[in-house]
Amino acid sequence: MAVCKAFLVTFRASGSAKTKQLAKTVSTPLFRTLIAEDMQTVDGVIRARLHSDVVLIRQVAEYIISAGGKRLRPVLTLLSGKALGYEGAHLYELAAMIEFIHTATLLHDDVVDESDMRRGRETANALFGNAASVLVGDFLYTRAFQMMVTTNNMQILQVMAEATNVIAEGEVLQLLNIGNTALSEQDYLQVIQYKTAKLFEASARVGALIAGGSEVQVKALADYGMYLGTAFQIIDDVLDYSGDADTIGKSLGDDLAEGKATLPLIYTMRQGDATAANVVRQALENASRDRFHDVLAAVQSCGALDYAKNEAIKAAEQAVAAIAELPDTPVKQALVELARLSVDRNA
Repeated sequence: MAVCKAFLVTFRASGSAKTKQLAKTVSTPLFRTLIAEDMQTVDGVIRARLHSDVVLIRQVAEYIISAGGKRLRPVLTLLSGKALGYEGAHLYELAAMIEFIHTATLLHDDVVDESDMRRGRETANALFGNAASVLVGDFLYTRAFQMMVTTNNMQILQVMAEATNVIAEGEVLQLLNIGNTALSEQDYLQVIQYKTAKLFEASARVGALIAGGSEVQVKALADYGMYLGTAFQIIDDVLDYSGDADTIGKSLGDDLAEGKATLPLIYTMRQGDATAANVVRQALENASRDRFHDVLAAVQSCGALDYAKNEAIKAAEQAVAAIAELPDTPVKQALVELARLSVDRNA
């Protein structure tokens, strides 16, 4: 409880004090150092499970996996299992499985969004074509389910079957909302909780389940994952208007070019003055990056980025509160730190 209380006090600070406290970072986060060797094992499982006799599958899968990334979802699976004292080999298989699911969604997303850059380099669809990207994404999905079966745990299969279905629904919801200037904040949250936070939730839940956690413990870690994923996605959406393209690994204004009404834009249309709101509406309806600088000025004029960041902080607070009753251990401390860093980042 002590760790959680300290975190919540920090996050509930107001104004500039909050920003300064959030700026406190460590060179190597605890959640990285605690499971550094475990992540190497997970990487080994990923490499082994990527094998296919079909050369193109190996090429495309290796290309996107080797791009790196934060690997937060497998990290979450490892930490959730370890928070409940589990050290078995199934944890590595599940962490790798989660990364395969995530990678499959990225392959499909980039095709749908017609993206040409991710993690600072060409997307797989730009390099290999849309057909190869979609089909290799399908391979990764099915390989992930093969990996789940090895645990002989029906609950885990049920969790992942539901999660992948919800993620697909989230993708379709997002597609339906392209250019929708009437999108509410609640509708936006539904999309990101389906599309992004659901896999965070599942990542934590399967780690807790394989550890044999109680119903209360499993729910606590699953709730942590859901709130963490929500905070993470809101900050991603903020960075599309405040980040650096080289740092975040994609072009600024991608969401605008795709006609996506994210939280900073929704807030500007609801709370900005008439000129700012109209600039955003027109840009979304045209789904064009041409007026990015005008939209950026509109978003900045009404405090939309600060509002969105504060909403992310609230979600991170809820993540930490969800695991308040777990034993105070270094793993719990790492989970608390992970929640903080999900909003205190520039990439």
